[in-house]
Amino acid sequence: MTTVDAELFEQHRTRLRAVAYRMLGSAAEADDAAQDAWLRASRADTTEVENLGAWLTTVVARVCLNMLRSREQRREDPFEIDVVASENPEQEAELVDSVGVAMLVVLDTLAPAERVAFVLHDMFAVPFDEIAPMIEKSTAATRQLASRARKRVKGAEHKPDLVRQREVADAYLAATRGGDFEALMTLLDPDVVLRADATALPMGRSVVIKGAAPVAKRAMASASRAMFAGVALVNGAPGLVMAVGGKLAVVLAFTYVDGVISEIDVIGHVDRLRTVDVAVMDI
Repeated sequence: MTTVDAELFEQHRTRLRAVAYRMLGSAAEADDAAQDAWLRASRADTTEVENLGAWLTTVVARVCLNMLRSREQRREDPFEIDVVASENPEQEAELVDSVGVAMLVVLDTLAPAERVAFVLHDMFAVPFDEIAPMIEKSTAATRQLASRARKRVKGAEHKPDLVRQREVADAYLAATRGGDFEALMTLLDPDVVLRADATALPMGRSVVIKGAAPVAKRAMASASRAMFAGVALVNGAPGLVMAVGGKLAVVLAFTYVDGVISEIDVIGHVDRLRTVDVAVMDI
């Protein structure tokens, strides 16, 4: 019997972890999935395996599918925003950037089979006929699942003013991350209003803040959290989404007037988050 030794597996671990992270949205869970795949591979007979990389991808995909189904059954609520989802938040932030916060958030709204089909085919070019047995579907049904997921991920209908709004949202995020108060002020209407629900803020109470300077000061206080945020289409307009452990934690829905932000709705309550329509922006 031929098995996979540790040295050979390590040659594939980085890619397997990348597959798992895109499926699970959590660095810690991706590590667990890769380790589980190693344990299974070390005990399996690979004598007739022709393409070890493809075979290991199948193994880790099955592990991830089981984890996604278990997660769905538990119906876990989103993390509180002050919870550290990883022992290494810098590493987690790098992984988030490699995929995109909006992508992780939208992927988290997909059913397990849809997520597996879309990630494996669209991100890692795995043929549908190889994915189908993993999710116990026909090839045709698997193709349909991926297509449905693709429409959800890229569900936005772009309008001309979205380009400018996207630029403003990008600049808002950059200014917040960089602590650039003056740059942030140029993006806000002088009479901008920020409304935040109690769950979205560490103090646990809702707030309403009026005026560009006070709103900018509040944004500066969130600089450390901004590394887990990204620009997405939020209810039809560019806004910000924050993911913790691959799950939607906070949304900043922007209203634009004359090319600047006039209102910011900061949403963190789980019931309100379920009503938010988030899509990936490809402009």
